[in-house]
Amino acid sequence: MGRDVIIACDFSSAEDTLSFLDKFQDVKPFVKIGMELFYAAGPQMVKEIKKRGHKIFLDLKLHDIPNTVKKAMKVLSNLDVDICNCHAAGTGRMMEAALEGATRPDGTRPLVIAVTQLTSTDQETMEKDILIEKPIDEVVMSYAMTAKNAGLDGVVCSPLEAGKVHDKCGKDFLTITPGVRFADGDIGDQKRVMTPAEAKKIGSDFIVVGRPITQAEDPVAAYKRCCDEFID
Repeated sequence: MGRDVIIACDFSSAEDTLSFLDKFQDVKPFVKIGMELFYAAGPQMVKEIKKRGHKIFLDLKLHDIPNTVKKAMKVLSNLDVDICNCHAAGTGRMMEAALEGATRPDGTRPLVIAVTQLTSTDQETMEKDILIEKPIDEVVMSYAMTAKNAGLDGVVCSPLEAGKVHDKCGKDFLTITPGVRFADGDIGDQKRVMTPAEAKKIGSDFIVVGRPITQAEDPVAAYKRCCDEFID
């Protein structure tokens, strides 16, 4: 896969999601289905969006004992998604199990990536709430290397860390970066953010964009603006 913009379809119902996707007549954007939509509409929502011709990043951030993650990932892989993920904090063994579960009998599988630290987390929060006192960059790089050594395809990280992840793990190790906002937009509850153009310059492979597109007055125009800034 080349560089791409992934729209975060953070809706609470199938109806709202499909109504939003109906606006896109000429293109079939790569979409992210997260916890809210998956828990509301279930696997059938994944199948419906796939049937419409969209690539899908199923963002459920699995984090459990290795055997549970392996079995869950097998179910998710059978939904024919293109990317799925787990938490790097679950350890290398858990990530290896995720990869095993995602691999279908014919050897094919979706891309499997790991979440490092959420873009809503900053140094102060990490130290106070989860008692990690190492610098956040060092934590993210360590998680990324653990994911790479487990055989995963890449990580979810802040766009601020994408270039450093490539330096440490190689240019083919994918970086998927949320926390992307237009220069003239609201950053919401994100703390580590960057514009699409900046994310491109620093080396993000995929950017995940939600509210700046889904809540835009003209979502199609906002999506095209993202693509213009990030891909072209």
